[in-house]
Amino acid sequence: MTALSSKLISQQKAFFAKMVVDAVIMLDDLLQLKMIGIKKVQGGALEESQLVAGVAFKKTFSYAGFEMQPKKYHNPKIALLNVELELKAEKDNAEVRVHTVEDYQAIVDAEWNILYDKLERIHRSGAKVILSKLPIGDVATQYFADRDMFCAGRVPEEDLKRTMMACGGSIQTSVNALSADVLGHCQVFEETQIGGERYNFFTGCPKAKTCTIILRGGAEQFMEETERSLHDAIMIVRRAIKNDSVVAGGGAIEMELSKYLRDYSRTIPGKQQLLIGAYAKALEIIPRQLCDNAGFDATNILNKLRARHAQGGMWYGVDINNEDIADNFEAFVWEPAMVRINALTAASEAACLIVSVDETIKNPRSTVDAPPAAGRGRGRGRLH
Repeated sequence: MTALSSKLISQQKAFFAKMVVDAVIMLDDLLQLKMIGIKKVQGGALEESQLVAGVAFKKTFSYAGFEMQPKKYHNPKIALLNVELELKAEKDNAEVRVHTVEDYQAIVDAEWNILYDKLERIHRSGAKVILSKLPIGDVATQYFADRDMFCAGRVPEEDLKRTMMACGGSIQTSVNALSADVLGHCQVFEETQIGGERYNFFTGCPKAKTCTIILRGGAEQFMEETERSLHDAIMIVRRAIKNDSVVAGGGAIEMELSKYLRDYSRTIPGKQQLLIGAYAKALEIIPRQLCDNAGFDATNILNKLRARHAQGGMWYGVDINNEDIADNFEAFVWEPAMVRINALTAASEAACLIVSVDETIKNPRSTVDAPPAAGRGRGRGRLH
């Protein structure tokens, strides 16, 4: 909630908080961030955003004949290609010399036969959904439509790899070895209209758990900010799941550490007692800053926290909602313990680095005499 409260989507933080948690829970034990896709569709309200339990990406450019292809399959085999299925002119510096019309016709027939041979191999593999990083032309599109097959060319590499990781199989650079072990599959493939765009959905992916968040909204800048907010929230949830130990937030753990160090410092003789006391006092800057940010009386709140922690209330911290103190563990104001450990470690190392400096040397800048100012008279110097 904290990662969403200060962002533009703070009014819908409860809606997106549940979506983010559900998205991270859908992943496998590795919690790979790249298995969560975020797609933006302009139009509609933020509440129309949805979480898809699988892979989803925007429909790619299609040629004539695409409308005849089926738009939904159950348990289809998926071919992932990096092959161009389109008739194109020869590349630069290519030269073919012919002497008769028959020779020219043979060259044209060979080009067509090469393309149809590729299409026939794909059809014989049993794949019903063909995705390619490179273009799939109109001839191939109509060929697949006649055989109740779906195709999509120019699929972004990121989406193609995510589909491979979710549905299995491997991306092929040739159609000569399209066996069953290189084909992926899913429970349901469907093309669906979302707003003014059409999206391809792969759900029930067996190889790896993945999901896609489809954001709805108005201005492009607003949706980009929403995406950044969700990314921050996803990272926090991932860290909380990976490190399942939590502590109370709102300055509670800092106040408890400060109390412990103050008590411990009284058992240490000499100057070390002052050092430990200074460290304990520095920890109070966290709840003090929270009070300053909220416009509270920091001195009053800190006095209450010191008294409460002295009585054994170790989880009491700043209550932003009621301008008071509260048991933040009971109020579900939690932070991953690893985050606080890393913060304290970094702060301690920085303080040790500064304290270990015995002397500093300042190198004064070398001064350069300024050029004499020009006198009046159209650039002429003054007459003396």
